[in-house]
Amino acid sequence: MNCFRGVEGKDALLCMLTDKVDTEVMDRAGKQLKVISTMSVGYEHIDIRECKKRGIAVTNTPKVSTDSVAELTVGLLLLTARKLLEGNQAVKKGEWGKWKPMWLCGVELTKKTVGILGLGRIGFGVAKRLKPFGISRLIYHDVCAMTEADDIGASFVKFEELIQESDIICICCNLTPQTKHVFNMKTFKKMKPSAILINSGRGGVVHHDDLHEALTSGEIAAAGLDVTEPEPLPYDHPLVNLNNCVVLPHMGSNTWESRNAMSETASQNILDVLNGKRAVGEVDSPA
Repeated sequence: MNCFRGVEGKDALLCMLTDKVDTEVMDRAGKQLKVISTMSVGYEHIDIRECKKRGIAVTNTPKVSTDSVAELTVGLLLLTARKLLEGNQAVKKGEWGKWKPMWLCGVELTKKTVGILGLGRIGFGVAKRLKPFGISRLIYHDVCAMTEADDIGASFVKFEELIQESDIICICCNLTPQTKHVFNMKTFKKMKPSAILINSGRGGVVHHDDLHEALTSGEIAAAGLDVTEPEPLPYDHPLVNLNNCVVLPHMGSNTWESRNAMSETASQNILDVLNGKRAVGEVDSPA
């Protein structure tokens, strides 16, 4: 839904990831609009090219949620790999009875190959946190090799090797034309049947219908999603009721520390632009 209410005559707009800011919103605001500040890292909801045409600065809140998203990614991985949510539900349903040796068995991270798609700040934070678990190999794919990868012993590989060799894949990349639905049935068929997919990047990187088919047919073992397409994901979506798929309501930055920092940064970005300064979160406009 377009965010029309209260935008008329404003010099600055503060928006959220769920607010679509397009030409209609900008027209309603007026020609004096100077800055659109989003309280999020992502800015796909803002028409960046139109903002460039109109000379409107666009700002986001980079860096402030890196730790919180990286922590949640690792938590979601453990929740999925060890079937912890299933175990919790079993207790609530009264299914916890006598000890059964093969009941609710998950997999360990020890000696596993972990692949990271997108070794930016969050991807690096995830990789750094997973190293102490005793993983045997850490590989990543990005638009190019990252020098900081040497600090954590991560090896740059092609996407094909990432999906074929990884026991666990963590998606930590942005949504671009190159990454849109890059995880589809063709990709899932190349992954290990025991592979676990974790997505805390962008929902659109994964084709959800293909993921459902892959999880129900045994192409891959399990998935954990903190981001979906669309958001919110309908409660009756086929993925929601799968035991081998954990879906969270986009909680990556849901910490008091992160939220406070995001709100402060978004507000400061507006003040900086209006005062003729370059905001720390100013988004570079596309060519």
